[in-house]
Amino acid sequence: MRYQISGKQIDIGEALQTHVKAELGEVVEKYAQRPTEAVVVFSKSAHEYVCEATIHLSTGLNAQAKGHAAEIYAAFESCREKMDKQLRRYKRRIRNHHQNRPAPVEFGGASSYILAPTEEPEDGDSGELQPIVIAEMETKIPSITVGEAVMQLELGSQRMLVFRNEGHGGVNVVYRRDDGNIGWIDPRNSK
Repeated sequence: MRYQISGKQIDIGEALQTHVKAELGEVVEKYAQRPTEAVVVFSKSAHEYVCEATIHLSTGLNAQAKGHAAEIYAAFESCREKMDKQLRRYKRRIRNHHQNRPAPVEFGGASSYILAPTEEPEDGDSGELQPIVIAEMETKIPSITVGEAVMQLELGSQRMLVFRNEGHGGVNVVYRRDDGNIGWIDPRNSK
C-alpha cells in the first residue's frame, strides 16, 4: 500500500510517519484485503491538531475519517479509531463486493467547474446570465453498481456521488437527503 503522509504548514517527523504507517496498516489489514493508497494530512486549527485520513480500496471505495486533539499523536489515534469503526461496520459488505469484483474499479474522466454566484441585474433587465468560471479541473467518475455507490456515500463524508452505473453505463447520482435517507437519480429511467 502506498502512503502519502503530509502536513499543512506543520512539519511531520519520521517517527510520526512510521507510527502512522504501522497503525493504519494494521487497521486496514484487518478489514480490507487489497488497499491501494492511504492519504493522511495533519494540520493545526487554533489550539488543536487535526488528522484527516482517506484510504482508497481496490474495490473502488474510499473510507474517510477525521480526528481532533490537543496533541498530534492523539489526533491521529482519534482518526484511526474512527476509521477502524467505519471499516468494521462495513467489513462484510466490503468483502462481498471484493469477491464479486476481480478487477479494480475503472474511472472515467470528466470536467469539473467551480462557478461564481451570479447576481440579479439591478435595473430589472432580464438579460442572459453567464456565470463566471473560477476554476476548471479534471475529476474521476467511478464505474460501480448502485449498491457500491450507496456504500461509498455512507463511508465517506460526501453529500453526493456521481458515478457511471455498471448496469447500463449511464451516469447516475446518489445523494444524502435532508431527512437522512439516500436519494438515487437515474436519468435513464425517466421517460
